Amino acid sequence: MTQPPAAVPASARSPAPGRSRLALYLDLVRFDRPAGWLVLVWPTLVALWVAAGGFPGWHLLAVFVAGTVLMRSSGCCVNDVADRNFDRHVKRTQARPVTTGQVSVREALLLAAALALVAFALVLTTRREAVAWSVPAVLFTILYPFTKRFFAMPQAFLGIAFNFGIVIAFAAVQGEVPQQAWLLWLANLFLVLAYDTEYAMVDRDDDLKIGMRTSAITLGRFDVAGVMLFFLLCLALTAAVLLPLGLGWPVWLGLGAAAAQVAWHYTLIRGRTREGCFIAFSKSHWIGATLFAGVALGFALR
Repeated sequence: MTQPPAAVPASARSPAPGRSRLALYLDLVRFDRPAGWLVLVWPTLVALWVAAGGFPGWHLLAVFVAGTVLMRSSGCCVNDVADRNFDRHVKRTQARPVTTGQVSVREALLLAAALALVAFALVLTTRREAVAWSVPAVLFTILYPFTKRFFAMPQAFLGIAFNFGIVIAFAAVQGEVPQQAWLLWLANLFLVLAYDTEYAMVDRDDDLKIGMRTSAITLGRFDVAGVMLFFLLCLALTAAVLLPLGLGWPVWLGLGAAAAQVAWHYTLIRGRTREGCFIAFSKSHWIGATLFAGVALGFALR
């Protein structure tokens, strides 16, 4: 893999003066960018509601919301350590704390481990089946950043890692992972492929220079078509799970609102501009939010 010839800007090499460790750690876990954990929490909540046949109780709700935030934050730390020598050559990531040296590799890994341990402690308060599924979830989270070196579609691997929340939710509620859960898992794998390909389209030029592999590069001129297909497969599989539940008009409304957002995403990414693709990614969590709203309201009114 060749390294790009571009020099690293001084602003990306020198730590910003006067910043506290807490501020740097919050930057490291993307505290100011909630879209990253929102795209994870909504599908997980859909799974919780479907598994429980409605509101799952405050305990499970708290465990899965907090666990999702913690594991996403831990994953950010691992990702930044793995990519520290590449991020300095990408416009969007040059100022990340590990890349600039403001946070050491050791600090970032210790923070990642601490966050993951807290998340694991939360899962320990549920069923043993959920605890068992949490182990591969952590392993896939650690492995994902390295797949960008050799796998043509690392976004698919990311989808596997992200969607363990769905599997763990069913295991926590029912003590098993039925076919229903795996259909939701597959639906949200396509959702991750869609929005993370949009994200990869933002950095495509930089990734080509440094030899990173992404779905945006692999799909090439079919990137926009691929994103739209992934979105449609997600909605079709989600509908296949939700419609037989008999939740009525709220689910239809949620699916319709999600489909309308997919159409809006097309208008944002068809020009393949950095700005348009980034907006599409950053707003993609609203698709999951509308689907969850339809499910929660449907169960409440049934």
